[in-house]
Amino acid sequence: MTMNGDGPDRDHRRPEGVTDKTVEALGALSKALETTERARGHLYSFHQLTGAADFELDRAVRLLREAGRPEWAETLQTQVLGRNVIPGHWTFQVVEAYDSTYYQPFKDFERSAVEELADGRDHLYEAELKEARRTVGHPDHTARSDTTHESDTRARERNRSTTDVRHGMPQA
Repeated sequence: MTMNGDGPDRDHRRPEGVTDKTVEALGALSKALETTERARGHLYSFHQLTGAADFELDRAVRLLREAGRPEWAETLQTQVLGRNVIPGHWTFQVVEAYDSTYYQPFKDFERSAVEELADGRDHLYEAELKEARRTVGHPDHTARSDTTHESDTRARERNRSTTDVRHGMPQA
């Protein structure tokens, strides 16, 4: 913790005895899980988009019938509408299989690793990165949300001055 008390809260400080390599490994594990969360989100997008497309096929079938193309409507309805996306599976089953086979075991492992190796403290790697990169004492670089912030007017003035300096202009 910094001398003015503006440091990470207890939940974001490394427990005694936890090595740099352990923090780095847990950071890599967290990043991998975050990527898996994103992949899972894309899987849900696949699920919803495929479902929306399948429902739109109902309209195509109806329009083909109205257009006097009942043979096309029948083929579309029997060959594509409601079809499995992979053998024996609709998209909800793909999501369920992903969740039970990969996602949940991964989440369980990550949680166990954080509990066992870091006393349950999440995001130590990121918290230490934040602490190394922030400007101590700067009102927009506080370590915690409970730190007092300057007034909005003063912050705008400071930000304007900082922006002007960056662009080679004299401070106001």
